[in-house]
Amino acid sequence: MIGTTVEVTVLSCIGACALGFVFEIARRLGSVPGYALRFVIDFIRSTPALAWLYFLYFVLPHFNVVLPAMVVGVLGLSIYFSGYLAEVFKAGIDAIPRGQSEAAKALGLSRADTIALVLAPQMVRNIAAPAGNYFISILKATPYLATIAVPEMLGRAFDVASETYRYAEPLAVAGIILLALALVAAKLVRLLERRLAQPSQR
Repeated sequence: MIGTTVEVTVLSCIGACALGFVFEIARRLGSVPGYALRFVIDFIRSTPALAWLYFLYFVLPHFNVVLPAMVVGVLGLSIYFSGYLAEVFKAGIDAIPRGQSEAAKALGLSRADTIALVLAPQMVRNIAAPAGNYFISILKATPYLATIAVPEMLGRAFDVASETYRYAEPLAVAGIILLALALVAAKLVRLLERRLAQPSQR
């Protein structure tokens, strides 16, 4: 059950980062795509995480789209947190001096090279702390997956409780394990922050 929780967390973090970054880059295109993406991001942030899980798990089958519960869990959390991470990426990019993009353009770099070689490395340093907080939030959101039968820690705790008719012990153990994982994740985020800050301090 711990392995499932960690797997869901890692995959959802990757998915949320990928979607959030694509959303933010597309939003900067301006015109119709930019306005459409702004609406999409605001819509995602305005809906509960459970709404995405229920939609993917219970509504999509009516359109002959049936996904495994694990895929639904990862996809639902990825979509939900991508809206918040898009705002984190926005702040990280806005913090980079505009002159750097202009200098890259003057050197003949393409837009893709400018993003990959100039903006992305500096953005990662800027967003380490807020993105890390959302990664921890994704970990703490994994118990939602118990509602769609994903065997993460809370779901397994309820299974044990229903078999033994004792709810306090399994739920307490699940809570303690989740707390320990969150503390470890917070420690890793702080280490990453210090690691990324080192080059700027030299």
